Amino acid sequence: MISKALVAASIKPFILSILAEGESYGYEIIQRVHGLTGGAVRWTTGTLYPVLHSLENDGLLESFWQEVENAPRRKYYRLTKKGYRAMEAEKQQWLHIHEALVKLWGPSPALSPV
Repeated sequence: MISKALVAASIKPFILSILAEGESYGYEIIQRVHGLTGGAVRWTTGTLYPVLHSLENDGLLESFWQEVENAPRRKYYRLTKKGYRAMEAEKQQWLHIHEALVKLWGPSPALSPV
């Protein structure tokens, strides 16, 4: 299980990075994170949507409604130019942390027996 603190810290870079791949809607973002983490990270809509709205208010995302055949319309999100710059900044920060941990743990860390 991944700690709540780490999940909270990673939500912004996850969202920005997923949307850097292309526009998406909330449930699809939740499913993508679930798949990327092998189910270790499970967001709810109550976790995701306040962050999406905050990122949109900060000018990192823009949203639009789209009609979907045989389903309710969906609110899609996409990165703005400012959002792409923020994603690159987040990536650099996380890579620095990753590099430091690799120095401590080695490139292929094994789980220590408890």
